[in-house]
Amino acid sequence: MVDENCPREDYIIIPECQTLSKMPDSSPSPSSALINILSGIVILIKSFLRIGFVLVNNAYCIPTYMVWMIFLYPMKYYHPQFYWKLEGLFFHWLLAMVSMWSWSAGYDIIEQGDDIEQIINERTLVVANHQSTGDVPMLMNIFNSKPNVLPNVMWIMDSVFKYTNFGIVSLIHQDFFICAGRKNREGSLKQLEKHIDESYIPRERKWMVLFPEGGFLCKRRETSQRFAKKNNLPILENVTLPRVGAMQTIVDRLSPCQNNNFSDQLNTMGTSLSKPQINWILDITIAYPQGKPIDLPTIITGSRPPCETVLFYRLYPSTVVPKDPDALAKWLYDRWAEKETLLDNFYKYGSFLGPGQPAPEGHKIQQDSLRYLILHLFFLTSSYVHYHIISYVLSCIW
Repeated sequence: MVDENCPREDYIIIPECQTLSKMPDSSPSPSSALINILSGIVILIKSFLRIGFVLVNNAYCIPTYMVWMIFLYPMKYYHPQFYWKLEGLFFHWLLAMVSMWSWSAGYDIIEQGDDIEQIINERTLVVANHQSTGDVPMLMNIFNSKPNVLPNVMWIMDSVFKYTNFGIVSLIHQDFFICAGRKNREGSLKQLEKHIDESYIPRERKWMVLFPEGGFLCKRRETSQRFAKKNNLPILENVTLPRVGAMQTIVDRLSPCQNNNFSDQLNTMGTSLSKPQINWILDITIAYPQGKPIDLPTIITGSRPPCETVLFYRLYPSTVVPKDPDALAKWLYDRWAEKETLLDNFYKYGSFLGPGQPAPEGHKIQQDSLRYLILHLFFLTSSYVHYHIISYVLSCIW
């Protein structure tokens, strides 16, 4: 019975076998909203603190490196080999500071694939896919953990980086800045060949790092796909088609005679060669978690939760790389088509090898926190001493 005097309401008849479940409350509770606000404030404070630390870190490391190089400059003419050995050591210490930024943010790196310990002291061309500004700090993180890599590495990078805070360091270390654009291509490749003859070989550098794609994935994907459709090449989503010019120049200048025997290449490691040459091609595939690249601002601020970036290595003897331009282009396109498959598998199944295949055994890069502390103390002490020396000299002049 319904009381006719009661205000009219809507009624729902529920069968006896059913119970009325409570509707979920979509609005957050006051306590969870407060927690979210506090969490956002903590992340913001952490980001500002990290930005401040990175700025200060640059302020006492880069000028200190430059002052040391000025003090040691006369040695460049009287004992050049010793000068470049010291410069490489300072360069390594400086790049160790950059590797610390991603390490301290909890962005770990896992190595998978071929063992590269055997080629640490061999002349090696490193090629990698290029997704963001975080690629270089990630590689620095890995190289910092390998003895003798960073002191003897030569980076090939876009000329725009010459005008960044790190540009002066790369100029002193004699990295190579390549000019982008079709108009500059011929001249840049000639300069690269000259740079190899005048810097890479005389300085006895070992590893040379090249990003053949020539730009970030997000900026080059559409252009790459249009070029691929026009030339009947694979349509790639996770990487872009590599440019062959710089690698062709390196191969022409430093590649040995072709030989398809991998074991023969291993047997010749460490032997003296009359002609300076690249012995290995190290192909690195960089895979970020969920396919979302970590960029440099994220590394600096630490705004992304801690995660793992996986790098997959494939090692090729340089003797298997063809010198013929068309054959070299095909070889390089094939490597990038493999990267496409590797990354597609990784993002879908969590393994580079695909579904039903166990993930390759990985190795987590470990950094030495005590070494980082010692390097900070060195740069801070050097800055203090340099400041007082320069102040004294200036006081004598004025």
